Amino acid sequence: MADEVQSILVIDDHPLMRKGILQLIAMAPDLRLAGEAGDGVSGLKMACQLLPDLILLDLNMHGLSGMDTLKALKAADLDARVIILTISDSEEDVVEALRLGADGYLLKDMEPEDVLHALQVAASGQIALSERVASILAAALRHENQAKSPVSIKLTEREQAILSLIATGYSNKLIARKLKITEGTVKVHVKHLLRKLDLSSRVEAAVWAIKNQDFSKGHFEG
Repeated sequence: MADEVQSILVIDDHPLMRKGILQLIAMAPDLRLAGEAGDGVSGLKMACQLLPDLILLDLNMHGLSGMDTLKALKAADLDARVIILTISDSEEDVVEALRLGADGYLLKDMEPEDVLHALQVAASGQIALSERVASILAAALRHENQAKSPVSIKLTEREQAILSLIATGYSNKLIARKLKITEGTVKVHVKHLLRKLDLSSRVEAAVWAIKNQDFSKGHFEG
């Protein structure tokens, strides 16, 4: 996965929380602090200036909310993975954040070493979800009608390969490298397979694929 040191921008309006995160980052030789911001507006500006590899974002902030900051970061089309770090484990927040394009969702009550490990997982290009959040997302998909049944889906061989890599936790950039295609081509395939699955985000697609892993091993139609 990632061989170089990954830079992180921390956006959180709690100074004590930021200090703790900075101490964690300092413990990891493969991570370095790009900058820190105490609000969404400043964080968005810094993200565009610093171009970090990772952005660690709180949801509950004064002024521009975490959700609105996430929307703005994604609209800016930055080549950065945005990881939510919040106290909220509500299904509504989890689902909304991931559908807005968050690349991970962590909870502030996690053990520090688990947060650090999750950041390193995210830095390597994989999806970072706390165990409780993964269960919440799986339950949300299970209770919704929008996720199609496996037997009704017809994915191409390339879409099947990409979905499998998404489920493994690969980012678009790593999928492109693995399949020897451009990142733009990967994005097009991801868009198509999400439409076929009636899902809104790659994280939902990963959960769907894991839930249907027996089917996905050989029953997609090309």
